[in-house]
Amino acid sequence: MIRSLYTAATGMEAQQLFMDTISNNLANVNTNGYKRARVEFQDLIYENLKSPGTTNQEGGVAPVGIEVGLGVKPGATQKDFEQGSLTQTGNNMDVAIQGDGFFQVSLPDGTMAYSRDGAFKLTSDGTIVTSSGYPVSPQITVPNGAQQLGIDSSTGNVTAVMSGETTSTQIGQIELARFVNPAGLKSVGNNLLLETEASGQPIVGTPGEDGFKDTTLQQQYLEASNVQVVDEMVNMISAERAYEIVSKSIQVSEDMMQIANNLKR
Repeated sequence: MIRSLYTAATGMEAQQLFMDTISNNLANVNTNGYKRARVEFQDLIYENLKSPGTTNQEGGVAPVGIEVGLGVKPGATQKDFEQGSLTQTGNNMDVAIQGDGFFQVSLPDGTMAYSRDGAFKLTSDGTIVTSSGYPVSPQITVPNGAQQLGIDSSTGNVTAVMSGETTSTQIGQIELARFVNPAGLKSVGNNLLLETEASGQPIVGTPGEDGFKDTTLQQQYLEASNVQVVDEMVNMISAERAYEIVSKSIQVSEDMMQIANNLKR
């Protein structure tokens, strides 16, 4: 009886984490470039009461054994990097990545972070930065008086028409980074991800180069979250029902213990 109580408790804790993940997905349904997370579960160790293949007193071999599972645990939370839909904004500073890759962002401590959020802004000196004020790497500065800012979708070249001129001048180039295992990146908030040993080192390039041939940049567009509200609502119902059923098993175990305790009366 005691075993079932603790086993059921692990199930309730696991479903609570599932619900926490669903809630975070739904909370970020309107977050630019957000990638939905999913929870993967694993069963816990087993109490082996009888091993399969054991020889009995008559010399026969047991074809199966007796083992009792001790519950469940979260094995991992993995991000789904499926492409989000592109939304047209009409803002020249908005850029969406169509395909694989991440924008590179320099943090104040010199660390390189990575993001799919292309809602860029300009500082007072013309530097292109994220909404949190972190400069894009390599740094691109728009000269004072520059007009008609353009970003080439196939090369990432950033151009502008200078005051008094009629032809555009290249002022920089947006470079992208990709990873062998993007699911191994570490989320740190502000739509940023950090490199880890699991993700591997970044492979840097520009749209159209090897490794980025299927990747383009879309100016005046933003990538929306890839969260599907209907799917998350279904997952929410599933988590709620599983939590309810597991809690019911605790009540049944408690009732069985009470019946056993009352036998002496």
